[in-house]
Amino acid sequence: MNDPHYILLPANPLFIAFSLLVAFLLNLMPWGQMIGVPDFVALALVFWNIHQPRKVGISVAFLMGLLMDVNGATLLGENALAYTLLSYFAIMIHRRVLWFPLRTQALHVLPLLLLAQAVQLLIQLLVTGKYPHWFYFSESVISAILWPLVSALLLAPQRRAINRDDNRPI
Repeated sequence: MNDPHYILLPANPLFIAFSLLVAFLLNLMPWGQMIGVPDFVALALVFWNIHQPRKVGISVAFLMGLLMDVNGATLLGENALAYTLLSYFAIMIHRRVLWFPLRTQALHVLPLLLLAQAVQLLIQLLVTGKYPHWFYFSESVISAILWPLVSALLLAPQRRAINRDDNRPI
């Protein structure tokens, strides 16, 4: 997956937007709000913040957070704050994370996802006073487990063939 023989093509902005839209639609599914189901928007944001920090920045994370706030009828700004912090820290460590294999990358992404969930939990505790189940943070663990699969799927359109063919331009 993270083979050094691969040369990645530049990421297509339309593909980035499409992947964020698909992640948003996956969160809109009825099972998207259940405990243990990963936050696909957070996962896609972390991926693009690590791989393309100049194309997907904090402002995109803030807008996606506002969309999730409106969708979930939560306190306006709850997801926006969590996604903004998530993106900020992902951009901070993006150069270091890319040096590691995918499993180690997942271990670097896990604390970021846990931080985003902790921010959401803190806001919910301050507003409602309710504490969710003990497996509330399983969402982040499952997202970290899915990191290699998400990386393979989102990097697939950027991969250039190892054996160059004279009949293909790239």
